[in-house]
Amino acid sequence: MIQSCSGPTVARRFLSDRRREPVREWLKDLPKDERRIIGEDIMTVQFRLPLGMPLVDHLGSGIWEIRSRLATRIARTLFFVHEGEIILLHGFIKKTRKTPNEDRALALRRKNAYVKNA
Repeated sequence: MIQSCSGPTVARRFLSDRRREPVREWLKDLPKDERRIIGEDIMTVQFRLPLGMPLVDHLGSGIWEIRSRLATRIARTLFFVHEGEIILLHGFIKKTRKTPNEDRALALRRKNAYVKNA
């Protein structure tokens, strides 16, 4: 369970990567009903931390995943908590049982770059 935040609400921020916001762009490409489900799950995390399974799981290195069940598939939104804010790092549609190493590595690179530049 996430223990690094206190208070009733945690701010949410989309990671900006060279004037891009990868998670926001990913969300915009999804159908409206899927965007709504994922958005509600992100809001639940934002307003109800600390949370654990089945909605939130720890992937290691301070990275967490929001586990969204869509009508016919599963989405993951990877994030970390920094100075009281949820920083959304990466979003993807899950195609395998485990979270792919490439997606974890991308989230970790984005996290490290964010912390370095913060």
